[in-house]
Amino acid sequence: MTQLTTASNIHISSNKTSSLFPNLRTALTLVVLLAVTIGARAQTAAPAPDAGTQPQTTQVAAPPATDSAADIPIITKKTPKVRKQKADKVVASKDTKQADKKAKKVDPLAGKDANLPDKVLYDKAQLAVKSGRYDVARLDFQTLLNTYPDSQYMMKAKLGVADSWYKEGGSAALTQAEQEYKDFITFFPNAPEAAEAQMRVGDIYFRQMDKPDRDYANSVHAEEEYRMMLQQFPDSILVPQAKQRLREVQETLASREANIAAFYATHQNWSATIARYQTVVDTYPLYSHMDDVLIGLGDSFEAEARGVRLMKASPTATKEQQEVFETAKARLLKIDEDQAAAALNKVVLEHAASAHVEDAKDRLVAMGRPVPTPTPEQVAASAALENSRGQYTLSSRVELFVLHKADTVPAASIGDPPLVDAKPTLAPDVTKKSMSDYYAAINPAAYPQRNASATTTAVPTEPTSAATTAPAASATPLSLQDVPTATPGAENGSSAALTNVSEASSTATSGGSSMGIEIVQPSSNSPAPGPAPASPPAFPGSESSTPAHPATAAAAALPVDDNGGLKPVGPTGPTALPPIEKPAAAPDAINEVTPGSQPPAQSAPANGKKAKPACNKSDESCSNHKKKKGLAKLNPF
Repeated sequence: MTQLTTASNIHISSNKTSSLFPNLRTALTLVVLLAVTIGARAQTAAPAPDAGTQPQTTQVAAPPATDSAADIPIITKKTPKVRKQKADKVVASKDTKQADKKAKKVDPLAGKDANLPDKVLYDKAQLAVKSGRYDVARLDFQTLLNTYPDSQYMMKAKLGVADSWYKEGGSAALTQAEQEYKDFITFFPNAPEAAEAQMRVGDIYFRQMDKPDRDYANSVHAEEEYRMMLQQFPDSILVPQAKQRLREVQETLASREANIAAFYATHQNWSATIARYQTVVDTYPLYSHMDDVLIGLGDSFEAEARGVRLMKASPTATKEQQEVFETAKARLLKIDEDQAAAALNKVVLEHAASAHVEDAKDRLVAMGRPVPTPTPEQVAASAALENSRGQYTLSSRVELFVLHKADTVPAASIGDPPLVDAKPTLAPDVTKKSMSDYYAAINPAAYPQRNASATTTAVPTEPTSAATTAPAASATPLSLQDVPTATPGAENGSSAALTNVSEASSTATSGGSSMGIEIVQPSSNSPAPGPAPASPPAFPGSESSTPAHPATAAAAALPVDDNGGLKPVGPTGPTALPPIEKPAAAPDAINEVTPGSQPPAQSAPANGKKAKPACNKSDESCSNHKKKKGLAKLNPF
């Protein structure tokens, strides 16, 4: 029975095994292959053991004794531990060490005392500035300044307050930033950051610059601040940047002056045109359109020369008068043409690489003047200046069109911008020069010829002669006690006398304030001065005289005075004072009211009743006195 049971069990187990694996050999083969594959993968993953370490032995568990092949366990292998290798030591190069030293010089506080409270507060404020929370940053900076007055970050905190206002932008914030930068320069004038603060002040106005045809106040302020930066901090590393900004600002100011001159040229106001163009030439030598300015200046002088050519002599003039007229006309033409040729020659010589140099040459040929040849040095300097200018790009054109900002693209990047403005040329000065040329052409002996290249000349208001020239005034001032008395025989026609002060008198009176006095007394021998001419002398034989000079017209309007314009002051002789009068007596007061009487308006009525006041319907309502009836009820008044 037992044998039968055992046999049946063996038969059942063999049936189960045969159901899973058709053959026992196949099952064992699969198990061995699986173990070999796992071991090979472990060997490839594990690194080679070090020489100083002992190899770890792989322990393979022995399969337990089972009655069937299905219970055989899988052989596993333990992964060995990998030993970490030491990292290679990094050695800094010489360039890296130099860069570290340079960074320490720029920011000596970097990486020092990072746990100090003032350093923590400063870093927090800087982080707020980078995040755009400028009000929070200013609060932290101010807390640092108030809490730690001896902190090494006080200077940086003061500058950080100004930088926060500058980065915030807006007209109000920029105004506050300018004040903060000025305060920083006042408190720390010798710090390296003072140059940066002054540079920021110029940048504040540079950011607010408008087009040349708009308000130019910000451009003028920016020019002043950049010049101050270059003069006060010539050794700063920001000097090249300040020079470039100054060139761009002066480019805008020069464009404004040139545009105004072109406007006056369209209205044929040649004096104002010449004044504006000459100001650009003298003040802004690095202007990008200097060739156009010089050509416009030459055209303005040529236009004045055309006006002189149109002048004609009178048909009734004699031959001698016509010769004098033509001679004076030739002198005026030469003065104007010389000035025009000087401006065009400057284009050919100093701006040989400019775009309109050929136009200047054509104008010189048309005037019959020789065309100068520039030297190789002048050509090279002009080419370098033109090549240093910026070029327009699509982005710059879009920016100028959208933002409506000043056009600083063609500004030069080489050359020293002028730090002091030249004396501006004014239109009245140009007019006076023209009058001087007119007088010199009429009477060359009385007026010296003016140099055509000179920009300023003393211009007399009226033609003078050698006979009426007054002697030179004394170098020492005159005082009242030094005035001599009149000669006994002097009358209204006494000779003219000038007071001369000796050295002794000037030394004695030099302690107090004095005033020079000149006493002019016309003599009987000299002719009485007649009325001045209402207009300057005209060309002999010309059809019409030139307009009256302002000084000559004013002199003609004065009345003729035999005393030379001096009028007596005060009484001519001693006069007796009037007697002192006593004040008149005041009139007695008169009372017209009879005592015991009463005014009629205050007397009581005869019947003892108070009279009702009269009612005027046109001024007030009378509803309290009598009710309205009929159509009167419709009248609201």
